[in-house]
Amino acid sequence: MGGGAVTAMATGVFESPTPPDPFANMPRSIALMKYTADGKSYDHPVGQIQFGLGCITSYRVETDPTRKAVFLKRAKAQADRLIAKRVETRGAWYFPYPFDFTHAEHSGVVYKAPWYSGMAQGEAISLFSQLAALEDGLSADERALYRSAADGAFASLLRADNANPWVVNKDKAGYLWIQEYPFKTAGTGDYTYNGMIFAMFGVWDYYGLTGNELAAQLYDGACTTIARYFTLLRNPRWFSYYCQTHRIPANTYHHHHITLWQQLNWQTNSSVFAHQLDMLIEDVPPGVKAGSVIAIAAGTHTLYKLDTKADGSWVKAKADKILSSKKVVFARATQAPIDMRRRIQGAGVWYRISAGAYKGYWIGEAYPKAFLRGEHVTVAYRVPRTLTIAANASVEAIDFGTNGVAGTLKTLKYSEAHTLQFDRRAVVNGRPMLRITSEEFAGYWIPATQVTTDGH
Repeated sequence: MGGGAVTAMATGVFESPTPPDPFANMPRSIALMKYTADGKSYDHPVGQIQFGLGCITSYRVETDPTRKAVFLKRAKAQADRLIAKRVETRGAWYFPYPFDFTHAEHSGVVYKAPWYSGMAQGEAISLFSQLAALEDGLSADERALYRSAADGAFASLLRADNANPWVVNKDKAGYLWIQEYPFKTAGTGDYTYNGMIFAMFGVWDYYGLTGNELAAQLYDGACTTIARYFTLLRNPRWFSYYCQTHRIPANTYHHHHITLWQQLNWQTNSSVFAHQLDMLIEDVPPGVKAGSVIAIAAGTHTLYKLDTKADGSWVKAKADKILSSKKVVFARATQAPIDMRRRIQGAGVWYRISAGAYKGYWIGEAYPKAFLRGEHVTVAYRVPRTLTIAANASVEAIDFGTNGVAGTLKTLKYSEAHTLQFDRRAVVNGRPMLRITSEEFAGYWIPATQVTTDGH
């Protein structure tokens, strides 16, 4: 993200207001600074913005007056620093990166200071808009200042690539892009997915503040682009791609993509983004909760040792190579604790056993032979989605009861295609399941593999 990653969630839901590495802690009243290996400090627009947004989130939920005041003071400090360092040109405000930057993997992402990023521009709009929208804690003059800053930053997303600096362009097919890494030549850039979506959230916040029709149109156009190019972002059964220009699988960004697509679905209520989210989760699912347990059926199972990082995560140099395997026979059904559930490179979803005689071994997910107990990887929808049971197909409907064990099992079968609504998708007892909200089956779960959803 713009010369140094900062962990963040979607609009306004940014994580802890504790400065992440390589950023140092600072007194309560000054801006967050990026520190380099040579000991120099620099402004880092995205780092400052995301820290400020995290402080706003904490300000909203904090109840202690003293702590609230600290969070608000820190949020304003980030915004004030951006305003002080802005460059006004082309009738818009731009926020420069004052250090040289070369991307470690992506050719062409080479900048001499000052340089500009569409991600920083969009996120600055979020910070200014959210401050201006606060109902307390700010004076009228401060609200006016942040509203003006939001207006100036938003103007940068209305400037084309026919002059410098620029961060917005149309591609050859006419689709709108907000470039996290714009290149020198007009219309060229890294076409980075996450950076564009974070910028879109700024447009969303600005529309919420102002009701500006251009903001609505810009957000709609950007959503159209992201939906259209999802097939180029997706990398079936593996990590999604970071950008369109280089198409390098992004193991550190895939789960950001999952979070961002969930936010897009919440904002738009679009089944398109919901379906795309389904695929991202299936490709490389998020991890499991602490204390998770798998059920193992009686019979013969093959366990594996894999070449991974010490914590069980994937690393390119090791590539999940199988180091050894062993067959084990369980005379009766059993269970085992696990500390990881993830996609194995070139294979399915596997579990790593975390204790007992088989600690460190992996076993493949295969319901009902080996499956994760309980509900995991839950996605809830603001607007129910639609599933369709094909004519004459037999489909399970399961009520898991209050203890998570199947209490009631029914078979649904209709002479014609039949639709039901669902409001929740999760991995339940090792299978992707949909929770029904309609008719007499409300609260029952149906396996996602036995139906089509939203026409897919």
